[in-house]
Amino acid sequence: MAAVFSKSISKWLIAASCALSVSACSNWIFRIDVPQGNFLEQKDIDKLRIAMTKEQVQFVLGNPVAENSFDNDVWHYFYALKRGNGENFEKKLVLTFADNKLAQMTGDFETPAQFNTALDQ
Repeated sequence: MAAVFSKSISKWLIAASCALSVSACSNWIFRIDVPQGNFLEQKDIDKLRIAMTKEQVQFVLGNPVAENSFDNDVWHYFYALKRGNGENFEKKLVLTFADNKLAQMTGDFETPAQFNTALDQ
């Protein structure tokens, strides 16, 4: 009887040690980075000029992530990166058009030095 009891205890101890060792390895699991949206760099933003048409802006930056349903003159560019290690990175750019021409930009990027100079000047 003592032999059966010691075998069941040893099986339980082996199972418990395996479970603990597997849970300790959970920090070593590789988690991928998850990017979403439009990745923009300042060098792309530096190409923007006031009075550019929507087509010209789209050529430079690509399609916006979202357009305002109630106002076709506001475009939203958004980029989010959720890293596997838990860090988050976000950048946004909002472009406003007037009469189908770029009028204003706001967001997390610096306004280009030449932004207020139209392309045709």
